[in-house]
Amino acid sequence: MLDLTGKNALVTGIANNRSIAWGIAQQLHKAGANIGITYLPDEKGKMEKKVADLVEPLSPSLFLPCNVQDDQQVKSTFDTIKEKWGSLDILIHCLAFAKKDDLTGGFSETSRAGFNLALEISSYSLAQLAGAAKPLMSQGGSIVTLTYLGGVRAIPNYNVMGVAKAALESSVRYLAAELGEQNIRVNAISAGPIRTLASSAVGGILDMIHHVEQVAPLKRTVTQLEVGNAAAFLSSDLASGITGQVLYVDAGYEIMGM
Repeated sequence: MLDLTGKNALVTGIANNRSIAWGIAQQLHKAGANIGITYLPDEKGKMEKKVADLVEPLSPSLFLPCNVQDDQQVKSTFDTIKEKWGSLDILIHCLAFAKKDDLTGGFSETSRAGFNLALEISSYSLAQLAGAAKPLMSQGGSIVTLTYLGGVRAIPNYNVMGVAKAALESSVRYLAAELGEQNIRVNAISAGPIRTLASSAVGGILDMIHHVEQVAPLKRTVTQLEVGNAAAFLSSDLASGITGQVLYVDAGYEIMGM
């Protein structure tokens, strides 16, 4: 029933084969979507090659550099989408970053620069990309982002990223309210802890994963592909009545009190 054939899907945030964005890209491809990939460029081109090699089996029709801190690069990305595809149906936002020093110690010790950086990349970029995608979704579309429980609860060693995720979840609601008239849906997936390049910066990530495995109703954590399945669902017509929501894909951990 889940069919994305003929849909153009842009996936951001793939860093390696452990990235949740990689799990999402695989499941969108499996459902028949035409895939476009962005990567974070670096001076030596290492990230470009790494991501290109990884996503080759998906045969992406677009493979573009996109640093969301560079307005011109964002504009170029969506100009290319317009030129090559003409329209965009699905936008997957998997972008988050904070300085490691701002994930440890007391939250009150967060630097101004670190706070601004975390909020810019992890939260503002959703509004930024949604604004760029809006003209290309004239027939409606779906925008899906990734959040985490730390946006609504205090999680050790998450600090400024928790505040950024709270802002991200609020952004989902405001964007859903704004874009709903154009039949553009905006939702978030709150995934359980998964060992990724990004999560490796969080102190005690393995302890967090083991804790979830002990406490969650399913007695395990989740996989990138399970998050990918949820993203494919939210991107499809099966979720046509769902917008402005945070869907927990965390083996049920969020419901537990102890």
